[in-house]
Amino acid sequence: MEYRLLGRTGLQVSSVCLGTMQMGWRIDEAKSIEVLDAFIERGGTFIDTADMYSSWVEGNPGGVSEAILGRWMRSRGNRDRIVLATKCRGKMWEGPDGEGLSRSHILRACEESLRRLQTDRIDLYQTHWDDDVVPQEETASALDDLVRAGKVRFVGCSNFKAARLGTALSISDRRGLARYACLQPLYNFIVREKFEGDLERLCRSEGLAVIPYSPLAGGFLTGRYSQRSAPPGTDRIENNLQRYGTPLGYERLERLRTFAPPHGLTLIQAALGWLYAQPAVTAPIVGANSAAQLEENLKAAETRLTPTQAGEVG
Repeated sequence: MEYRLLGRTGLQVSSVCLGTMQMGWRIDEAKSIEVLDAFIERGGTFIDTADMYSSWVEGNPGGVSEAILGRWMRSRGNRDRIVLATKCRGKMWEGPDGEGLSRSHILRACEESLRRLQTDRIDLYQTHWDDDVVPQEETASALDDLVRAGKVRFVGCSNFKAARLGTALSISDRRGLARYACLQPLYNFIVREKFEGDLERLCRSEGLAVIPYSPLAGGFLTGRYSQRSAPPGTDRIENNLQRYGTPLGYERLERLRTFAPPHGLTLIQAALGWLYAQPAVTAPIVGANSAAQLEENLKAAETRLTPTQAGEVG
């Protein structure tokens, strides 16, 4: 496993981040523990979750993934080996401060995440997506208080647009507050335009780490999809087809299919190898529903395309 600095911080993270959204939703706790153990055995350290996982599922109140992680770290006694990342923003309780990036929501959400995770600090605390109702000064001040209290080591954000991220960084710099150290965007070989351009340039100029989620486009880049056939339908597959199964998406998929075999690569290796070749990328977030699937993804994540190869595939 390769290790990299998280942006301009001194925090070393594994070059693969394990995503845990599926834990307690698509896989039960026993399977989740198998995946977590396998990740650590392979040298992984960087684990990402969120307080709201997976509140969109009927009967799931949110906080389930965090709770599984907390019990696992407690049972293994390995908290100090983990770079633990979680997020806040989504609705977690009733009332006017039940969601968003207000001071009251952030402070309570952090306390509840700490309790579920059974730890005294969060290594990377991220705003899950923007909140254009709450002044950014209020959000930045609340995050800074958590850092000063020792409950959070570093802060990051996810799903921000360039203008809003730039403003947030300026506020933190001007007021001497903890600033975002990283961005977690949706970025893969299919979905590129939202990140490439102003957002990528900002991350590079400001020294932000980039930890893309859905690097395999929800399975679209695993080889199971084509314009001629698709796997049996589920809600998740239908959502993926709506998001990625556009004419441009299929054109890019076929371009990757054409590139991979002559270079001795699987489709997954080509997709992850291309992503690692992007200079802004630090650690893609890879999920898995089993230890075997995780091993396949980790092996693929060892692939590195040269700049020439990345340019060839497009």
